[in-house]
Amino acid sequence: MKQLEVLYEDNLCIVINKPAGLPVQGGKGISVSLDSILMEYWPDRPLLVHRLDRDTSGIILAAKTKAAAAGFSRLFAGKGVIKQYHAICRGKPDKPEGTINHNLTIRGLEKKSETRFKLVSCCSGDNEYSLLELELASGRMHQIRRHLALAGNPVLGDDKYGDFHLNRSLCKTYKLKRLLLHACRLVIPQTPDSKRLEINAPLPEHFLQFMRVVDIPAAFFP
Repeated sequence: MKQLEVLYEDNLCIVINKPAGLPVQGGKGISVSLDSILMEYWPDRPLLVHRLDRDTSGIILAAKTKAAAAGFSRLFAGKGVIKQYHAICRGKPDKPEGTINHNLTIRGLEKKSETRFKLVSCCSGDNEYSLLELELASGRMHQIRRHLALAGNPVLGDDKYGDFHLNRSLCKTYKLKRLLLHACRLVIPQTPDSKRLEINAPLPEHFLQFMRVVDIPAAFFP
């Protein structure tokens, strides 16, 4: 567990601050995953309740029992759980806050999708980058990355939906090799054992380092 930061733990769940680059689950060509690490360090394998992309850092919850996993899964499938993210994107949105409502195609089917955003801070000059706070109102695959790309403000470091020419330039100039998307806040109003759970995960160092070099104000953060 030396490579993982435990943000919260009780008799029902464990909440991890997942580093960027660590896959959540194993598969072809993957020797180490969050799932395998949890299995190694807990005698009763914790069950992942939701997912994060490999290159997304931040909060992820695993349940300690099958009953707890079923309870948390019902909560995550509903409307009460709040999942917030921070992202650094190209340019600046047309307005300081709003909602992106582009429907997304998932396995051949068009699905209603909604992401709320708020501009936190930005830098200006020859190149403009913005730090956004985002909240999922639906949970589609790669939703934030796809929505921001469709809105003309792709997440920096996104090698699937992003600005590939800009990514190469940022890698060369600033050594940026990570996706700048971070799951920063999770709120569960009432857990299966009737607790209110609110977890915050600070921005990782690769995020803060990029903000420093391009002069994105960080006064918002403690």
